[in-house]
Amino acid sequence: MPNPRFLIVVLMLALAGCASSGRPPERPAPVIPESTWRRIDDDILAASREATRQTTNHARELMAEWMDLVHRRTDAEFIPWFSSYWTRQALTMRLAWYRLNAEGKRDEVVERLALHLQEQYRERVLEPVARELDPERIMEKTTKFHIWLLGELLRKIPQRYGVPQEQFDRRLKEIPAIALAPPDARSASLHQLLHTEPIDRLPAYVALVARIHTASAGAAEVRTASAGMTSVARRTSERLTSELTTSGVASALAAAAGRAAGMLISLGAAGFNSLAHGREQPRTEAQLRKTLNDAFDEEWRELLRDPDTGVLAGVHHMAGRIEESLAHRPVPSPRSSPPGASRPAGPDAPPRPPW
Repeated sequence: MPNPRFLIVVLMLALAGCASSGRPPERPAPVIPESTWRRIDDDILAASREATRQTTNHARELMAEWMDLVHRRTDAEFIPWFSSYWTRQALTMRLAWYRLNAEGKRDEVVERLALHLQEQYRERVLEPVARELDPERIMEKTTKFHIWLLGELLRKIPQRYGVPQEQFDRRLKEIPAIALAPPDARSASLHQLLHTEPIDRLPAYVALVARIHTASAGAAEVRTASAGMTSVARRTSERLTSELTTSGVASALAAAAGRAAGMLISLGAAGFNSLAHGREQPRTEAQLRKTLNDAFDEEWRELLRDPDTGVLAGVHHMAGRIEESLAHRPVPSPRSSPPGASRPAGPDAPPRPPW
C-alpha cells in the first residue's frame, strides 16, 4: 500500500506544476532600432516648432486684446484729460516751474514734463488696464499654453511608432527643457515639464518666470510709450512756452494800465487763449492719438519680438533648449522606416486647452 505522505507530496508537486505552467512568461521589452529613435526625435523637434508657431499666434491674439483695452482707455480717459483747458493751464504752471529750476536747459524741461505725462498715463490708462490684462500676465499664459500644447502634440508619438510609454518617457527625461544657472533645481527635463501638475510646483519653471519678470520690469520702465511721451512733451513744451510768453506780456500790460483797464486786458487774454484752445482741441487730440498709437504699436511689436523680456520669452527659452538638444541629430531617410510605421506629414492638431 502506498505511503499516504508520499501521495500528498506527489499531489502538491503536481498542483505546483500546473500553476507554474499556467503563468505566461514575461515578455522582454522590445528593442527599438536607433533609426526609429532618430525619427521619434525628429517628430519631437517638429512638435516643438509647431507648438511655438501656434503659441505665437495665441500670444498675438492676447496682445491684440491688451492693445484694444489700452486704445479704448486712452480715448476715454487720457486724451480728454490732456486736451482740457484746465489741464493746459496746470501744465503751463508746471512748465514755468521747470524752466525756473532748469536754468535754461531746454532738454531737462522736456524730460521732466515727459516723466510727468508718463506718470499720468500710467495712472489713468496702464494701471487700470493691467487689472484686466497686461504683458506680464500674457507671458505666463502663453508659456503655460505652450507647455500644454506641446504635451498634446507629443502624446501620440509612442503609439505612432509602437514604442512603449516607459521607453518614450525615458527619452523625454534626457531632453532639457529649462536650463538656468545652478543649482540643479533651476533646470528641468522635457518629461518634468510635461508631467508636473500644476506647473507652478516645478521649481525650474518658477525660476524661469521670475527671471523674465525681473528682466521685463526694467525694460518696461525704459520703453513703455517713452518715445511717444517725449514727442508729446516736446510739442507741449513749445506750445505752452509760447502761451506763457503771451500770458507774461498780457500781465505786464495789465499792470501798467491800472486796475480797471488791466482787468479787461487780463480777461481778454484769457478769453483769447480759451477760444484758441477750443479751435485747436480737435487737431491736438488727433495728433496726440496718432503719436500714442504709433508708440504703442512699436511697443506691441517689441513685446512680441524680444526673446528675453517679451511675452514669448518663456516659450523661446524652452523651445531653444529642446531644439538645441535635438537639432544636431541627422534626419533619417524614409527608407529606414520599419514596416507598418507610417510617418504623418506633421504633428496632429491638438484640441483646445481646457482653460
